[in-house]
Amino acid sequence: MALNDKVVESLNEAESHLRNALYWAAKNERPIVCKQIADMIREVEHIQSFDSLFDTLEKHTDKFKFGE
Repeated sequence: MALNDKVVESLNEAESHLRNALYWAAKNERPIVCKQIADMIREVEHIQSFDSLFDTLEKHTDKFKFGE
């Protein structure tokens, strides 16, 4: 089941905001703050990647179960 368009849109907006925060943090904050923001960006990206991966796995699992 693919992510809803609104969810994808919201995740993309969140990622954009986090990238903006990282830009400013890189200029003014401690490195640990930048690392934490970068980790959040990576997690947002992973949500979409893992959802796509699970869709593929489910499709292949269904074929295996039903002998298609």
